[in-house]
Amino acid sequence: QIQLIESGGGLVQAGDSLRLSCAASGRTFSNFFMGWFRQAPGKEREFVAAITWSGSSSHYADSVKGRFTVSRDNAKNTVYLQMNTLKPEDTATYYCAGDARGSVYYPGSYNYWGQGTQVTVSS
Repeated sequence: QIQLIESGGGLVQAGDSLRLSCAASGRTFSNFFMGWFRQAPGKEREFVAAITWSGSSSHYADSVKGRFTVSRDNAKNTVYLQMNTLKPEDTATYYCAGDARGSVYYPGSYNYWGQGTQVTVSS
């Protein structure tokens, strides 16, 4: 019944910016974290960022600190990932995930996942 729908991916050049959106339908997740993960071909899914639905706490992977910002708009039931100064190594399929139980850094902690949106950064 709960759906997470990502949007905003695309093909950009190194140094460009993108804003990914994750819209949640049905229920809200005010008591738990929403997360962003990414997965490149041949690699495991890795943590990118997480935020409580209330926005009171956030976390970032070291690889994106200072470049990416996670935020939310509760009125729209939407979580965002603002990605600046994109690098080719950021190329991956990006997934949003919701309703974490346990550590926000591990995919297995999340109960709901979006379908993914592709981000490709060319040099």
